[in-house]
Amino acid sequence: MAAYLQWRRFVFFDKELVKEPAVSDGAGPGSGPPRPLSLPPGITVCDSGRGSLVFGDMEGQIWFLPRSLQLTGFQAYKLRVTHLYQLKQHNILASVGEDEEGINPLVKVWNLEKRDGGNPLCTRIFPAIPGSEPTVVSCLTVHENLNFMAIGFTDGSVTLNKGDITRDRHSKTQILHKGSYPVTGLAFRQAGKTTHLFVVTTENVQSYSLSGKDYPRIELDTHGCGLRCSALSDPSQDLQFIVAGDECVYLYQPDERGPCFAFEGHKLIAHWFRGYLVIVSRDRKISPKSEFTSRDSQSSDKQILNIYDLCNKFIAYSSVFEDVVDVLAEWGSLYVLTRDGRVHVLQEKDTQTKLEMLFKKNLFEMAINLAKSQHLDSDGLAQIFMQYGDHLYSKGNHDGAVQQYIRTIGKLEPSYVIRKFLDAQRIHNLTAYLQTLHRQSLANADHTTLLLNCYTKLKDSSKLEEFIKTKSESEVHFDVETAIKVLRQAGYYSHALYLAENHAHHEWYLKVQLEDIKNYQEALQYIGKLPFEQAESNMKRYGKILMHHVPEQTTQLLKVLCTDYRPCAEAAAESDGPGCRANSEEFIPIFANNPRELKAFLEHMTEVQADSSQGVYDTLLELRLQNWAHEKDPQVKEKLHAEALSLLKSGHFANVFDKALVLCQMHDFQDGVLYLYEQGKLFQQIMHYHMQHEQYRQVIAVCERHGEQEPSLWEQALSYFARKEEDCKEYVAAVLKHIESKNLMPPLLVVQTLAHNSTATLSVIKDYLVQKLQKQSQQIEKDELRVRRYREETTRIRQEIQELKTSPKIFQKTKCSICTSALELPSVHFLCGHSFHQHCFESYSESDADCPTCLPENRKVMDMIRAQEQKRDLHDQFQHQLKYSNDSFSVIADYFGRGVFNKLTLLTDPPVGRVGTSLEAGLQRDLLMHSRRGT
Repeated sequence: MAAYLQWRRFVFFDKELVKEPAVSDGAGPGSGPPRPLSLPPGITVCDSGRGSLVFGDMEGQIWFLPRSLQLTGFQAYKLRVTHLYQLKQHNILASVGEDEEGINPLVKVWNLEKRDGGNPLCTRIFPAIPGSEPTVVSCLTVHENLNFMAIGFTDGSVTLNKGDITRDRHSKTQILHKGSYPVTGLAFRQAGKTTHLFVVTTENVQSYSLSGKDYPRIELDTHGCGLRCSALSDPSQDLQFIVAGDECVYLYQPDERGPCFAFEGHKLIAHWFRGYLVIVSRDRKISPKSEFTSRDSQSSDKQILNIYDLCNKFIAYSSVFEDVVDVLAEWGSLYVLTRDGRVHVLQEKDTQTKLEMLFKKNLFEMAINLAKSQHLDSDGLAQIFMQYGDHLYSKGNHDGAVQQYIRTIGKLEPSYVIRKFLDAQRIHNLTAYLQTLHRQSLANADHTTLLLNCYTKLKDSSKLEEFIKTKSESEVHFDVETAIKVLRQAGYYSHALYLAENHAHHEWYLKVQLEDIKNYQEALQYIGKLPFEQAESNMKRYGKILMHHVPEQTTQLLKVLCTDYRPCAEAAAESDGPGCRANSEEFIPIFANNPRELKAFLEHMTEVQADSSQGVYDTLLELRLQNWAHEKDPQVKEKLHAEALSLLKSGHFANVFDKALVLCQMHDFQDGVLYLYEQGKLFQQIMHYHMQHEQYRQVIAVCERHGEQEPSLWEQALSYFARKEEDCKEYVAAVLKHIESKNLMPPLLVVQTLAHNSTATLSVIKDYLVQKLQKQSQQIEKDELRVRRYREETTRIRQEIQELKTSPKIFQKTKCSICTSALELPSVHFLCGHSFHQHCFESYSESDADCPTCLPENRKVMDMIRAQEQKRDLHDQFQHQLKYSNDSFSVIADYFGRGVFNKLTLLTDPPVGRVGTSLEAGLQRDLLMHSRRGT
């Protein structure tokens, strides 16, 4: 039971007397102020709805007072109006009144939207009688769906009209309730599809379920109330039925009694208005049993009107009135009718004004509850929470203040609160605020830093672990990277490792392990569990540190990473798919100070992957050459020598010949240098190397091996031996023999070359000169013989040409040159002496002017002439051959013989007929033919 005396009183309503509207009747300024509105005398009953206040009087009239305050009415009954009920959702008015004395009261249903002679249309009239004996109507209520109407009587009966209440034929009346005590209140309650009817008498409260069969009844209480002392609340109070007794106000559900409130005073009127309970009472107690209407019409005692807020437990308004007739609600305000015909309006103050009144009294809790009940938006609530927090903070209640500030999260800037609690003594309050800020995922990196610093300063490891050890990624309400940084700075390395590992911040995990804890072995194992891309990048970043401290394990991991890498979890599962592999060349810098591990790594890569990158082979070669150069043990040095040379001969340095050569020269690896010279066909360098080391036999051997490819080697060898002052006759003779056999140098040049050697005598070149002279003599004889033959051939050809020009040609061939059959006319004869059957000639000839037998040979000759013509202007080729030939005179003679230095003109005339060709053309062909045969 709520204690009424503890409820605070406020003035949340403004009271005014309703004035008559101003009438523009031309009156001057002296017409005076508006007069108070005065209602007709004899008002007996009131109601409101559909934009009007409705009154019934003792004269049988019903009056309507709209918002314009222009009072209108009509005669509804001949005697009096006793009850009115205005529906809120329909423009329908139900009334009870009397037309004749001693006759049962009549119920009339009015359709206010339709007119009948200027008055509202009365759609239905029926007598209000519960049985065979007449009785007085005590109360009336109508369901908003127009399907139910309940009428209560003073004899304790209740009749229920079911069906369309506006029509007789669609409505059925039955007695719902019979009792011994007068019925003082009725109310319909609709919840979903369920309809209940509350019935209250002076001694009890009951409910009927109108949705079920036979209308089951439940007795809710044995306390009743007087007339007009019951009401139905709105959904904010769950549509509870309110019964205002003299001792308490009770609230009821359809099946049970709810809370009660100890509001003292003799209750006269109970009304529900927008979440407020309005009660009119007087202090002088009069037993409701002495007069069930609960009011003394002759009394003029002061009456108190209280407006209660049942949710927030305060009195929103309280005022004294004289002889209240009724309280009505319309147009968002309360209207209080008094017996003197006056109307007072109570207008509720706006929410902000009410909140300011509460703020002035520091009633922040009540302000919060009021704001929630008034459905104030979240920004407005946050402002109240902030003011409440500021108030508590100023009073020194920091714990209470931070709780209010927490309720502002999302609306109030966090820095406003943080600045208030930065003092070390308030750090636990700041921690509570920051925790909530993180739980709502509204914290930034600075807030995370501050919260973690609070934990570390408080040495609260349990809270710290609870904060960071969330179960899933979705529950993380902070920036993980920022948290790791703060934990590192504070020395909470294990917590930082936990965060980094659980949230896959691999770089931070490795930083903590390597830079803070110095646990290199654990860091290396962690890298081995990472996916390939991350393992590769982290090995590039931290490989040098790991190689310095755990070289063997690091080398082993790099071998796996560059061949067939699988994370440890996948490797344990023995995945069948191919693993990933990194580029081994990119990890070579990691071994800068670990040559032994580098050598093992590179040799492993070349063995496992023959297609390793060139950088791997280059580095391995350089490493082997370094080891060979610095080794002192002869046996080991020999082994290293073989390894280096074997690597060179593996064929992986063809594309980087120069680099390999530089490496071998840097480390004075002569066998490798010579091998690379030979592979690169650098025979001059090989010769130069042996000459520098005076290896005469090797010089001769090089010339013998590569002289065919580069004949100038023999000339260099001769020049080299010619410069030697020591006895080199054996080597000079060997060189001269090869020069003579290949005719590489003119004899005069040989003599001039050897003339510089003081030890070389004539006997050294005697045999060479003799053989050379003999060969030249033989060549001269051959050339003279050829000249004579050419001259004789030329003379013969000229004679034939002359005969062709001056003498007739007699064709004596008897056989065809193609088919070798006896010639028959028609036949074809050529000056060359060949004859053909005409049909044979036509079948095999390619041209009418050419002999089919001589054509192939003649074509070769013509091609040679054309080739000479094309080569006449090949100046570059001539200069090149002249420069590099051992016998320049032969080259010049050859080009003279080709006619390069002569302008050759061929005179050929087009053929006139198949047989008759030009004599000059035939002679030219015969000349070419004989010239070809002569050569």
